[in-house]
Amino acid sequence: MTTHTPHKNPRMATITRRTNETDISLSLDLDGQGKADIKTGIGFFDHMLEALARHGSLDMQIQVKGDLHIDDHHTIEDIGIALGEAFHKAIGDKRGIERFGQALVPLDEALCEAVIDISGRPFLTWDITFPREMVGTMATEMIEEFFRAFIMSARITVHLNKKAGKNAHHIAESTFKAFARALRMAVARDPRAAGSIPSTKGML
Repeated sequence: MTTHTPHKNPRMATITRRTNETDISLSLDLDGQGKADIKTGIGFFDHMLEALARHGSLDMQIQVKGDLHIDDHHTIEDIGIALGEAFHKAIGDKRGIERFGQALVPLDEALCEAVIDISGRPFLTWDITFPREMVGTMATEMIEEFFRAFIMSARITVHLNKKAGKNAHHIAESTFKAFARALRMAVARDPRAAGSIPSTKGML
């Protein structure tokens, strides 16, 4: 049986974000076991965030009360903002991390790629399309909005690309899983780095 031994410098953060549109409480552990307790009020989005946690080896707790009687926009975007803030806080000064991550993940006919640089410079390239507007009660256009909100708050560079796919559910899940695997690679501690900053600038 494998046991989880916490690192002496845990990379964890808790964020509370309250607006007139959403009330969000979340916690994030970058060195987790993929455990997720997520209640956003949007079933398919919960499923995607659970995939992000599991395949990114992130422990996440997210509890949200949002104005879903209007639509899903405020809830999804604000979760992206809060989760990005938690990531930025948890990653700290980025000493000793791999910094770069890349993953190409299939799900049946769908194939999506994520490339990440924990650079301190927020930038998103998005080249993913969906064949329909909704999956469950979630608008597929909000998937890009989630990633954009997360990336801007996390201050990282991300390229997300669809290589193949016809089924909207499969495309979305392939995207989240690719992002999760690339993020897991990028935040990993490099044993050869000896706690140094992975940049010629001396900071990220």
